[in-house]
Amino acid sequence: MAEAGVGLLDSISEFCRRAGMAESTFGRRAVNDGKFVARLRDGARITPETLERVSAYLTTQGVEAPAAPPELIPLLRVSPSPIAAAKPAAAQDRARNFRFFDNRQKYLLFVNTCSEKDVVARRVGMELAHVHPRPPALRVFDAGMGDGTVLTRVMREMHRRFPTLPFYVVGKEISLEDARLSLDKMADRFYEHPATVLVVTNMYYTEAPWLAPKALSAATSLVWHEVALTGTTASEFSEQINALEPFLGRVWQARHSAKTGNPIYERPAALVIYRDDFRFLLDDVIPQQGRTRADYDLVIASQPYRARVPVEFKAAKVVAPLVRALRAGGRLLGIHSCGRDPGLEIVRKIWPEEAPFQTNRHDILRAARAELGRDARHYNFNAYADQRAVFRYDMHTLPTEIAESIGTSTLFAAWNAAVYVAQIDDERLADVLGARRYLDATREVLQAHGSLWFLDESYVISRKRS
Repeated sequence: MAEAGVGLLDSISEFCRRAGMAESTFGRRAVNDGKFVARLRDGARITPETLERVSAYLTTQGVEAPAAPPELIPLLRVSPSPIAAAKPAAAQDRARNFRFFDNRQKYLLFVNTCSEKDVVARRVGMELAHVHPRPPALRVFDAGMGDGTVLTRVMREMHRRFPTLPFYVVGKEISLEDARLSLDKMADRFYEHPATVLVVTNMYYTEAPWLAPKALSAATSLVWHEVALTGTTASEFSEQINALEPFLGRVWQARHSAKTGNPIYERPAALVIYRDDFRFLLDDVIPQQGRTRADYDLVIASQPYRARVPVEFKAAKVVAPLVRALRAGGRLLGIHSCGRDPGLEIVRKIWPEEAPFQTNRHDILRAARAELGRDARHYNFNAYADQRAVFRYDMHTLPTEIAESIGTSTLFAAWNAAVYVAQIDDERLADVLGARRYLDATREVLQAHGSLWFLDESYVISRKRS
């Protein structure tokens, strides 16, 4: 049996050398991803599901893969829910040992089959109507860029509403792959709105708004990289942004905290990008290392925390630090899944007592108010009525796809979306994937409703002007 701790990359490299196979070919054959091995070399981590696929392929080639390689993602441990506390210890361990946002396969399938990104961007656009920027720029902070889809759409709406104002946009993203995907979408933004300063950082919520690490050791190792784009076309900007990939590969490294399992940066970094021909106009907007400020007009906090972590953690580690980064009149828009939809119906047909959404927007606001203490008097906490706070997004399907005979691909996409939103761990999924019950449950819900949709809820915390 392969020893625990042996590197998967080493095993793959040795196999490719002996078999005379290109590493890109190995990636395509093993996991249908020609860049898989290159990502491992860049420091990417893999899920147990991916390790299983790679191991299965190596086994067919007569090679035994390592059982617990260093590339395997350490699993998150969180406090069990009251329902989970009544379950056997093995079930509690499976509930705790779960890293929701690290499952790239589920994430990519979800964002490409559901309209959440578009609907969230439109909800953020509604808040821009209540924003009143002050010189020198409209200042926006995205508390989790992901693949950049929401942020780029928000920036389009910003340009429509404020076509002549300079923009200062900061996006937090610890994932190297997501940082690349986000930057890849930005060339058109610099073309349409040249008076833009974009900053991408991997720092924590307590640091990123100010671009300033708190620990002395982190501050002394801060990587501050400034890029002044030359040229006047989106094509030129795209080439220069793509040329940043080697820099990102060296700097945007992350590891997992031994204490919490959460991803943390190896070195804090801030990548500052703007157009060189607008440097003079943006002189007061471009941040300077060691002399940055927050004072945001709008903070976007879309799905910034896991549903199952305690509300006190959400308030203390995410919401309160972001609220403190608002300028007078600034607004924080928080968005998270809330259930009460067909997606949760699918999940409960398999796990009847499943309750992933244990805190609502009212709980978040109460906890944030308590965390802010005396400073809470400087803010307004707006839960709003459901008519404004709760919104729906759908899975993309053709009208003919939800009929008596629903295609397997549609069923699989719907199931994937349901378990992704409900944050069901891979171990529990493996327990049910051997039978057809999960597909039958999905079909029953789709036929009952004629489609599949999910509900998010939002809340707003605004800083008083006086």
